[in-house]
Amino acid sequence: MFQVTTLGKAAWATPMYLSVAWTLMISYQIFTQTAVTTLVTVVDTMLPSIGFWLSSRIDVVIFVYSFAWVFVLSSAIPGIILGKERGVLVQFFVCLTLTFLALITVDILEGYSETSLNQLLGLSFIFNNIVVAAVYLALPYIFMIALDIRARNKNKKKENLEMLTETYVEDIAARQEC
Repeated sequence: MFQVTTLGKAAWATPMYLSVAWTLMISYQIFTQTAVTTLVTVVDTMLPSIGFWLSSRIDVVIFVYSFAWVFVLSSAIPGIILGKERGVLVQFFVCLTLTFLALITVDILEGYSETSLNQLLGLSFIFNNIVVAAVYLALPYIFMIALDIRARNKNKKKENLEMLTETYVEDIAARQEC
């Protein structure tokens, strides 16, 4: 019964999680450059020396921000789909699939849906707003912090439950000895 429930959940949850991961990875790959350029431009006007340094290394900055989503999603999504009892090879293939989907999506959009890349990139004007760009670039880091806090809270609850259980067992054993 327990396996059916888990399998049933996986059957509907897996496509949903993969779709969300795919959408986030694609959007991040497409719009990161505009958001980073906006942020660097604002930093350049406020702190010219830092802005110049960032401008001269804009490709590295874009890579780091793009990598952030790939890292978060390739870490979180296999864990959600496969649970804690996953093998390294299975996680590798899930991550490889996500990466492959992220790389071929633009070609698929242009080739089969007759959607021009320029139409899709036409939405990038939204990221010329510094607030939108900053929030957009901060999202994977916020997500990482939230996942980390959630994992720590889960571990604390587990430790507290184990300590409570141990104390309860010790109390029972002490009462039985009397």
